Amino acid sequence: MGEGTVEAPASAGFADLARHGERTALRAGGRVVSYAELDRRVTTARDALEALTPPGSRQLMRLDPAPTVDFVVAWLAALTGGHTTLLTRDRGLGAAYLPSVEHADGAWHRTGTTAPRLHPDLRLLLSTSGSTGSPKLVRLSASNLDANARAIATYLGLRSDDVAVTTLPLDYCYGLSVLHSHLAVGASLLLDDRSVTDPGLWADARDHGVTSFAGVPYTFDLLGAAGWPDLPRLRQVTQAGGRMAPERVRALAEQGAREGWELVVMYGQTEATARMAYLPPDLAASHPGAVGVAIPGGSFRLEPVDGAEAGVGELVYSGPNVMMGYAESPADLARSAELTELRTGDLARFTEDGLVEIVGRRSRFAKLFGQRIDLDRVQTLLALGGHDTGCAEADDAEQLVVAVPGDPDAGVLAEVGATVVAETGLPAHAVRLVPVRTLPRLANGKLDQQAVARLEAPLEVDGDSPVRSLVRLYERVLGRDVVGPHDSFVTLGGDSLSYVELSLRLEHRLGRLPSDWQHRTIADLALLAPAAGCPGEAGTTARHRWFARIDTTIPLRALAILMIVGSHTDLWVLVGGAHVLLGVAGANFARFHLTDEHARERLRRVRRAAARIAVPAVLWIGLVTLLTGDYPLRTVLLLNDVLGGRDWSEPAWHYWFVEVALLCAVTAGLLTSVPRVMALEQRHRFGLAAILAAVLLVPRFWADLTSYDGDVIHSSLFVAWLFAGGWAAAVARSTGQRVVAAALLVAGTWGFTGDTQRDLVIIGGLMALVWLPTVPWPRPLVGPTGALASASLYVYLTHWQVYPHLEDRWPLGGLLASLAVGLLAWRVVERLAPAATRLARLPQHVRPARRPDPRPTPARPVRSARSHHHLTGQEAR
Repeated sequence: MGEGTVEAPASAGFADLARHGERTALRAGGRVVSYAELDRRVTTARDALEALTPPGSRQLMRLDPAPTVDFVVAWLAALTGGHTTLLTRDRGLGAAYLPSVEHADGAWHRTGTTAPRLHPDLRLLLSTSGSTGSPKLVRLSASNLDANARAIATYLGLRSDDVAVTTLPLDYCYGLSVLHSHLAVGASLLLDDRSVTDPGLWADARDHGVTSFAGVPYTFDLLGAAGWPDLPRLRQVTQAGGRMAPERVRALAEQGAREGWELVVMYGQTEATARMAYLPPDLAASHPGAVGVAIPGGSFRLEPVDGAEAGVGELVYSGPNVMMGYAESPADLARSAELTELRTGDLARFTEDGLVEIVGRRSRFAKLFGQRIDLDRVQTLLALGGHDTGCAEADDAEQLVVAVPGDPDAGVLAEVGATVVAETGLPAHAVRLVPVRTLPRLANGKLDQQAVARLEAPLEVDGDSPVRSLVRLYERVLGRDVVGPHDSFVTLGGDSLSYVELSLRLEHRLGRLPSDWQHRTIADLALLAPAAGCPGEAGTTARHRWFARIDTTIPLRALAILMIVGSHTDLWVLVGGAHVLLGVAGANFARFHLTDEHARERLRRVRRAAARIAVPAVLWIGLVTLLTGDYPLRTVLLLNDVLGGRDWSEPAWHYWFVEVALLCAVTAGLLTSVPRVMALEQRHRFGLAAILAAVLLVPRFWADLTSYDGDVIHSSLFVAWLFAGGWAAAVARSTGQRVVAAALLVAGTWGFTGDTQRDLVIIGGLMALVWLPTVPWPRPLVGPTGALASASLYVYLTHWQVYPHLEDRWPLGGLLASLAVGLLAWRVVERLAPAATRLARLPQHVRPARRPDPRPTPARPVRSARSHHHLTGQEAR
């Protein structure tokens, strides 16, 4: 695991950074700073600060935290110079404490204010209430910082060859502790302020050999959607900043065990400088609900609480990292240390193994998204705006519940929600607004916090607010009976066909959608609605009035089905559309079926998607066979590719595309539900897809080299690489990855069909899939294009029985009639499917069972009643 040494320093030693010599200390923006250079720069900055201020004076500094070398140098200069630093981006909060010096543009500046009287031990001031605007600050001493850094370095076993990446803000005690603990042992930090969803962050982390990163629960939610980073040297992941669901802890611990890294769950508060407890990594899987044991030098006890169940009390911590106390005004900065132990406000118990388990909160603070939210202050701010409310942390510790009494209308709820979001800094989906007739209260008249915490957002929605309007839209398009503001397209089980309709309707209401809209909650998307409500496009440019940007797969599917049916009717000969759609099917598989963290849910998604293809296909082909006898049983059961001969024959092979798309999706779904493969896919999303595409190209080239005389371009064995290539295109994040995906697809396509025009059509469609996430599309054509793309499966299924009646006399009529019948069939199924689902599943109608899936939209030669000359046996639209 490297040649670095494990250090448990007697002191964090920020004043003697040079002892680590030429080891790399900081990496940022292509710059590498050694400890020796960092020590020189800190000394220079400290000297400049002393030259600016009276000799021997102590100053109150305000620093704007940022993951940059300049910030680290300024912070260490102030710390080792004996000054007191207020770390905050809030200039109003900074001004309230009268800082005498600020740091900007790489230099110190006097503010013109005389520093308040400062206690000689005081070194750092941090906000304790998240973003609620409370002026209360935590006072931390040099010994607090030193003790916490040493304890963290010890229990994590940090080494001089470790490299951490800054994934948390440096004015957040957890993020700052990462900096301190790594500097204490001579380890290295990669300074970066990009989101964990940015592939560029992890590409740099991989290049720099990052061995660890830290996260709050929301960090891991984001990684679950964006994909686990590929870090070959990763050995440790730490989590704090709020409770993470035990099943999530266990899943991450098991993933780490498979991949060679450890998960360390931790517990702390700003008042304890950062950390109070940690869960030894070997216990994470077996005790995922515990926060562990006290850190080195610390201890816990339980203070009895009236009304608490046996064995439960308020958790009280003692240790050298307990803060000096709070500050609520500049005068408090002169006070000495007032605490020897910290009452955490958390209700806890000790397990038989001596581990601490948090079971609730006693105080009126919520811990959400790494922030401590002062609930009383939030209520006070809302009361000043004329809103009597009750606030509590939700039972699942994932949302702030705000009960609004008096049956408020949509306007009042919107105003309350906007105020809470603005004042707390929480994302909109973390605020649960619940209208109630009256606030729940205890017998003594106080707010019943537990009752508020259990309140759920109303399921029945009406009114004209953007949120409620979008909820109804999601219900209608996805065929769901129960949709809430905190649901997203992905969590509701959306598929590629519902994606088409919903994305177009959302684009019409909200304007251009963010690329990750399918992962965003309805509440978040509602914030994009124009001020006047949904819809509205005032103020758009002329270009935007005439064109809308839509997902590239939508016009690809619409154009492909036109090419297929038009070629079958002899209106034109543009073949290759079906093979493009196999690539689209692979892309949609990656986008909509590889989003779950658990194998069972992934299998459930794939099963639903497969049913949406197979059920209408089997029913239609079976009905046609009963009436005409056209198709053998293996075609009815979609098994012709598996059980039929190796040569093309009509009409048995009419539905080859449906069979191949279904087989590829089911096989890929089963494969990626195997726990080890799932872990590999989550960590190496592009790598796995690219390797599968390369492996599946082997049969295709084998057929060329051996002059195989069977049907190649319609058989799953020889075309599955298109599905895997589309999958790779969907998960490619960098230009290099897109180049690899494009190269695989072009290499496989060129010369594949024996028809240069068809090869070029396929390549053109696949390159659009790789390089163009969205395309501008004339607004008048958006609706028809979306409808055609959504109905593509039904057009493909039914056109074999429609166009032959008009093909000879009126080819255009054959095309139009095929499209009309397919669109009608789609609409009928769309209306009937939700009702059928409710009848079939009894109360479990929380899952959609509506239209077919992504992949279906190609075509094949025509009916057996008529041999299809130039198309028969080689048509691959």
